[in-house]
Amino acid sequence: MRKMKKLILLLSIFFTCSIFGVLAQPTKEQLIAAINTTATYASEVLLDESGKSKCDYNLIESKWYPYEEAWHTGQIILGLLESYKLTGNKNYLNAAIRAGDWWCSLEIRDDPAFKGMIKAVHGDDVGEDHIVFATTTDGIAGIFELGRVTGNKKYETLAISVSQWLFDNMYYPKEGVCYDFFDLKKREVLKANSPFHQGKLNQTLDDLARPNTEGSPFAGVYKLTGDKKFLDAHLLLCKTLVEKQDSNGLWMQYSPNFAQYSFFHPRFNLWYAESLLEAYDITREKKYLDAAVKTARQFTKIQQKDGTIFYENFTNGMRSNNGSICGSATAFAGLLWMRLEGYGYPEFKVNYEKSAYWIMRNRYPNNYPNPNLRGAVFETQLRGKNGGIWLVHRDIGTSFGIRFLAGYYKLKYGK
Repeated sequence: MRKMKKLILLLSIFFTCSIFGVLAQPTKEQLIAAINTTATYASEVLLDESGKSKCDYNLIESKWYPYEEAWHTGQIILGLLESYKLTGNKNYLNAAIRAGDWWCSLEIRDDPAFKGMIKAVHGDDVGEDHIVFATTTDGIAGIFELGRVTGNKKYETLAISVSQWLFDNMYYPKEGVCYDFFDLKKREVLKANSPFHQGKLNQTLDDLARPNTEGSPFAGVYKLTGDKKFLDAHLLLCKTLVEKQDSNGLWMQYSPNFAQYSFFHPRFNLWYAESLLEAYDITREKKYLDAAVKTARQFTKIQQKDGTIFYENFTNGMRSNNGSICGSATAFAGLLWMRLEGYGYPEFKVNYEKSAYWIMRNRYPNNYPNPNLRGAVFETQLRGKNGGIWLVHRDIGTSFGIRFLAGYYKLKYGK
């Protein structure tokens, strides 16, 4: 395992130093080339014939594995749409539509209890029998955006109906949270035992439910319909975020953070900060902005000098574990930092510039021998599984990477 971790680190250094060299601020031409490369990879390799993301590519087995396909596909849609809006390349739009149609195909039509909902299962260790709130909403922003860009109401209609189902079945306003799981076999919300905490006795509400504002689905419905109950729901959940945020700008009580190990997840907390900015945009209440800034400042502490953000990071002073390299977090944090600069926080410029340099340097080149990786933004996950080594390259480095590159281009050069 230790040798494998060293190999991953060396690979990153190789990409940083050998393939792309040391870059100054990327030019317009370099950025457009990078956007086209990554978007072409996303549209032609990451999406299968049906339109869904292939997700995780096992580097040892040379085989793709599914993982939370609803949100992974939704993020690819978002990246492709940003590329399309910037370049006008209709191949990216057509790929996003194909992916959106697959997302719509998940709608559950044979059971009135699920009317308007999709089968957004988690997969992997959690299995195929549970609808997961965040698996749904992490991808739903792509569906909202697809409706806006295409004008096709079926995407917005489904995004609204899914959000309505989540509101009716999993929203728990008394405590300002949403339950995580709906059991497809038992036809019930899990309010006693969460698969995220298998084997843990006497699970608390924090184990079973979270604010779950990832993707801001309720804010998305409010913007489309003006229905105030959805705005109230989003703001109530964000109120919980403000109240339960710790001094580091994190929410350590909620999985996939692990307070007992001082470990915090590289994207989870960024989702929450993004949703707080949605609340700020609507209300202009500074408490939401202040909370998002706290999260953003915490992430400046874990970004390495070369821009890298690793998957395993800690609040107790432990060094970040370099076994897994999280390009998606480098990009997602960069998106947050750029957005906050627009709100009057120039302190984050140095960090999003590091993100830009890292993403420009850490991509598989166009002539890379393996077509499954050619054009991808670097993102690995290394762990033990079933007695062996599970080493995968993940699609989300690319989907978040495209979004960042497009946002960075617009910031630097306009559109």
